[in-house]
Amino acid sequence: MTKYIAKRLLITIPVLLGIVLLIFFMLNVVPGDPVTVMMKEHLKEDVVENLRRSMHLDDPFFLRYLRYVWDMLHGDLGMSWKLSRPVTGVIAQAFPYTCRLAIAAALFSWIMGIPVGVISAVKKNTLIDHLSMGLSLFGVSMPVFWVALILQNTFKGVLPVSGVETWRGYILPTVVLGWSSAGRIARLTRSNLLEVMRNDYIRTARSKGLSPFQVVTRHGLKNALIPVITVMAIQISSLLSGAVITESVFAIPGVGSLAVSAINNRDMPLLQGTVIFTAVLIIAGNLAADVLYSIIDPRIRVE
Repeated sequence: MTKYIAKRLLITIPVLLGIVLLIFFMLNVVPGDPVTVMMKEHLKEDVVENLRRSMHLDDPFFLRYLRYVWDMLHGDLGMSWKLSRPVTGVIAQAFPYTCRLAIAAALFSWIMGIPVGVISAVKKNTLIDHLSMGLSLFGVSMPVFWVALILQNTFKGVLPVSGVETWRGYILPTVVLGWSSAGRIARLTRSNLLEVMRNDYIRTARSKGLSPFQVVTRHGLKNALIPVITVMAIQISSLLSGAVITESVFAIPGVGSLAVSAINNRDMPLLQGTVIFTAVLIIAGNLAADVLYSIIDPRIRVE
């Protein structure tokens, strides 16, 4: 097990370095002078050059990249041009909002998705099945911003539609962000459970006189949830990184809103930091899913 985890960790290192290189290259070719963004006024040429030199903007590209990677390994993602604050500190201040929203959305999607998927599988080809899968397909298909606007107009005056001063402010954003994930989990749970219920050991369990409920919960659901659990692990990192639209619509000061603000202000260090931070979350989520899958199904480690 330790060897498997170490192997997966070694694989993530070049992936992360490649992502950082790609992001660093793309954001450094964007037109615009950071000195102008910071000062917002015409300066003497010698002052501009001194400022550019102090920021190492006149260094070769790969030298700046290597310096950035070295600083990143020490927890330094640079200084925000707009806020004149360390990017690491700005992200650390915004991340708790995103983390609370993502965890709440994940719990909502699990609590809604798994039971709906099980009921649909048990009631295969019935009206309940068609309604459940239709609702799941609706959740997967509808754009997040559209669902957010519909819920805001529907529950205006009943629930907060902007800001998260209290826990009630998280209710609508949680539903919006978790709706699509709940639909995916429901459909995946249904398909896996239907496949598992065709196996020989399910017929053996039925022949022993177990009730349909016991067959499904003790034998069917336990094996059907193996791929679902790995998707759930990946889902958390995806929700942590995919809350940009939801945070913007509901005015939540999280990492997603931070990235949008950085784009609007052409604050490249802050945008670069939020994108890299998001990429690290996704890589960590995939790594956790691989490890979790290997724990649940030891055959993965052997292969």
